[in-house]
Amino acid sequence: MKTMMMATAAFAVSAFAAFAENPMVGGAAMYEDKNIVENAVNSADHTTLVAAVQAAGLVETLQGAGPFTVFAPTNAAFEKLPAGTVEGLLKPENKDQLTKILTCHVVGAEAMSEAIVKMIADDGGMHPVKTVGGCEFTAMMDGDKVQIKDGQGNIATVTIADVKQSNGVIHVIDTVLLPAS
Repeated sequence: MKTMMMATAAFAVSAFAAFAENPMVGGAAMYEDKNIVENAVNSADHTTLVAAVQAAGLVETLQGAGPFTVFAPTNAAFEKLPAGTVEGLLKPENKDQLTKILTCHVVGAEAMSEAIVKMIADDGGMHPVKTVGGCEFTAMMDGDKVQIKDGQGNIATVTIADVKQSNGVIHVIDTVLLPAS
């Protein structure tokens, strides 16, 4: 009986440790064995991003093998855009522009925050980031927070880092990244 209780306790601790490795996002657990899309659809903070990914036809791509690093703007990040912007981008006639913006949030490699911080330090405080959408942004630090400066000078801060996925990693950001005009 004592052995069984110890085994149960060990299992509970290891299950908690496995669960604790990935942060909750938008009130939902993020599972390392699910892909970016499978996890994102469960986040209450990313409903706009999920709708945009669906409208752009990028679901299959982001379910692919990767690896991908996705800088995932929250609903609040999309709300900071001028009124009507999101609704306009979701229209079928604006699919190319929407696809460009979304793919500028994706890097074709898995970059955990520790590696990003090291790249920033190695490059003297600013590291160029090339995205699959052809954008080049700048990664930098503000205290202990990683920030990304987009092509228009907007700065997004990583609010939740290192959300591991089966095909990469998500870093939650507070601002939508835009390509240079």
